[in-house]
Amino acid sequence: MLAGQITTLTFFRYKTLFNKIWAFGMMQFAHPKLSKVEGQTFYKLLGSGKVGFNPMPDWTVYALLQVWENEEKAERFFAASKLMDRYRKRSDEHWILYMKNKISRGRWAGNMPFSRHPETSESIPYVAAITRATIKFKYLRKFWKSVPASQSPLKDNPGLIYTKGIGEVPFLQMATFSLWKDQQSLDAFAYRSREHIRVIGDTRKLGWYREELFSRFQPYRFEGSWNGVDIGALKVKSSDQSQR
Repeated sequence: MLAGQITTLTFFRYKTLFNKIWAFGMMQFAHPKLSKVEGQTFYKLLGSGKVGFNPMPDWTVYALLQVWENEEKAERFFAASKLMDRYRKRSDEHWILYMKNKISRGRWAGNMPFSRHPETSESIPYVAAITRATIKFKYLRKFWKSVPASQSPLKDNPGLIYTKGIGEVPFLQMATFSLWKDQQSLDAFAYRSREHIRVIGDTRKLGWYREELFSRFQPYRFEGSWNGVDIGALKVKSSDQSQR
């Protein structure tokens, strides 16, 4: 059993119209239960965008980000939570990632929710990244106009396992999650992609964000399936193609 803070990110996929409406409603109605979970220090209910970090909502996929005092508290929630049972029964697929934080910078809703885990394993090559920003309203058009170019290096990227745009408020409060085969693959995109570097430069020069956060994790445990594939094998597509 791991000591130290861990983070879980759970994706849910819904196919029927009824369950999509239910999932949308739970973005509001799940808060009373989630706000009282023992051992949980931070959580966010998140919607998602369409392929390519498109700001238009993907009504089929939702996510739940949670930060825990330790792995035992997380396991207890997933094993015994009636709320989680409801999510599992309504969704057609779910995928849980257990992650240890490696580095974080910035703030999320005025706080830094992630703290560096004291132990990571050199035998696990995978790395996950979460970036999150609140975009200044006056820069919305310029920001979203720059997105296609900045994300183009992700297309058919051999080092990328999965990526999804997630967020709290469409257009204004957005985040990205990406899962990579190794650190070198992520670094190549973040620091050697001309398109991505250009957008980062514009971000610093123009001050697009009111708040931003960047965090990297070591994912060490996976449960569930995605796109019909057992996620334990990490054989998932590099982008979510099943938009319904």
